[in-house]
Amino acid sequence: MSDRQAEFLTRLERRQTRVGVIGLGYVGLPLIHAFVDAGFRTLGYDVDQRKIDALNRGESYIGHIPSQWLQSW
Repeated sequence: MSDRQAEFLTRLERRQTRVGVIGLGYVGLPLIHAFVDAGFRTLGYDVDQRKIDALNRGESYIGHIPSQWLQSW
């Protein structure tokens, strides 16, 4: 294993890595939640401004994801 790979694995284990998710639909949004619950800093990206606005207000736009889930972040 290279030094870079070892450093990356160490950063993952220590939760010092930021995780990015592109697309915050019914797959991306729960994926971000899982990473947040695991202790990672996250960054989500979506081209739909309505989704971004809803997330900034702490509101869910997906039926099976409660707003309280988002507000816990």
